[in-house]
Amino acid sequence: MTKKPLLPIKIIDKSKRGITRLVFSRIGIVTGLFLLQVFFLLFLFSAFENFLPQIWGGSIFLTATVVFYIVNCPMNSNSKITWLILILAFPVFGCLLFAYTKSDLGHRSLKERTEAVINNSPVKLEQEPNTLSNLEKLDKGIYNLARYIAKSTSYPVFCDTHVTYLESGEKKFEVLLKELEKAKEFIFLEYFIISEGKMWNDIYEILARKAKEGVEVRLMYDGTCEFKTVDSKFPKKLRRAGIQCKPFSPITPFVSTHYNYRDHRKIIVIDNKVAFTGGINLADEYINEKVRFGHWKDSAVMLKGKAVESFTLMFLQMWSLDGKEHNFDPYLKNSYPEKTGEGFVIPYGDCPTDGYKTGEHVYMDIINRATDYVHIMTPYLILDAEMENSIKFAAERGVDVSIIVPGIPDKKGAWALAKTHYSALISSGVNIYEYTPGFIHSKTFVSDSREAVVGTINLDYRSLYHHFECAAYFAFGESVMKVEEDFENTLKKCTKVTKESIKKEKLIIKIRGYILKVIAPLM
Repeated sequence: MTKKPLLPIKIIDKSKRGITRLVFSRIGIVTGLFLLQVFFLLFLFSAFENFLPQIWGGSIFLTATVVFYIVNCPMNSNSKITWLILILAFPVFGCLLFAYTKSDLGHRSLKERTEAVINNSPVKLEQEPNTLSNLEKLDKGIYNLARYIAKSTSYPVFCDTHVTYLESGEKKFEVLLKELEKAKEFIFLEYFIISEGKMWNDIYEILARKAKEGVEVRLMYDGTCEFKTVDSKFPKKLRRAGIQCKPFSPITPFVSTHYNYRDHRKIIVIDNKVAFTGGINLADEYINEKVRFGHWKDSAVMLKGKAVESFTLMFLQMWSLDGKEHNFDPYLKNSYPEKTGEGFVIPYGDCPTDGYKTGEHVYMDIINRATDYVHIMTPYLILDAEMENSIKFAAERGVDVSIIVPGIPDKKGAWALAKTHYSALISSGVNIYEYTPGFIHSKTFVSDSREAVVGTINLDYRSLYHHFECAAYFAFGESVMKVEEDFENTLKKCTKVTKESIKKEKLIIKIRGYILKVIAPLM
């Protein structure tokens, strides 16, 4: 019997999509506004040459007003500097771009829908009182962090969940296929990137088969995939296989700040009993079946137990942003053994519309409480002033702060920008290492053999301010040491950055980094 072919994903015609992507990208919008300013000024010169003093006076008044507003508004200091430079250098262009950004065109409706889904959620995860009191007795600092996460995200702390650290994309893929085969009730997937190849095809084969067996399968992916790896008919193709599918914020020809907020989460939930998160998307480079930027180093965690409920609810809330999901109860009812794991676990999400900076604050809290070491793996190192000062201060007070970054970058601009931080960090005693074999995509923090975070949150402005993100924080369990062990093993394949190596860096890379640093918050 001939086996039916897997559902194909149409390869995008890059020549056509590339133009559309450029026009509606941040670069396209900025370029358009700049050209608008040029034409506007030429028009003023030709049509109103008798009123140029009044026009220039009005321009100066407008610029001064906007500058005064920026200086006094509650905005990140790095962002203020960026806006001030743009507005003073290009008054009309800068003011128009700032007005467009502050208008929150599209962002407001997204914020309202997000708040409605979270605040009116039919299910609220209750905090088990004994878990919280036991944590307070054990470590007051982590207890306070748990309280902050509960306040900013409404996700509780659990003590009955087993955490398995997966040190590579290959390992996650192997374990994931086995867990998917066990699904009886539902499978939820939420990913930033889906791309045709071995990884997706093998996973799809199981999803389609499980859907035929009566398992409810839902897949959500970020709408930017339609520029790169799948076409707009992808959801319909999956629905024909019995899989519910929808893109988050699909790109349309309408300009909106809504597109600045992407779904960068990577979540799989199976029967509310097993959950995965971490840096790994559904594409072959993540399991080194496809070579991009040398060897691809990534990581993930698998949770089994009560804490899985947080990821189930997280997925359902995101799925419901279109207002079509009402009943969460069937997916959140499970019984678990009294004890399935050691230590404490807090799954949490980070939402760009809620006013909190949960992802950044969790990282900073770990850094600020560290007494022995903080070891970090991140693909991007684009720091705001607060994060940079926290990292430098920790090193200056004697904490071993070591950061592993890519040796081969995926984005040359981001790589050059990261290097602008090296000198100041190294001068404060921070150790920076570049992964010699290739690209680091892991997003991990581990500190003092006590606590760790594995998730989707990078150390850059997009992750910390503009994306929907998620992570698993865990403390006092065996997996904390597994994260540290992976860091030490990865360190053996790295080259340490020194002041001498910084001096030898190519001048063009230095210039590119310093220029991009001016607009880093807008990248």
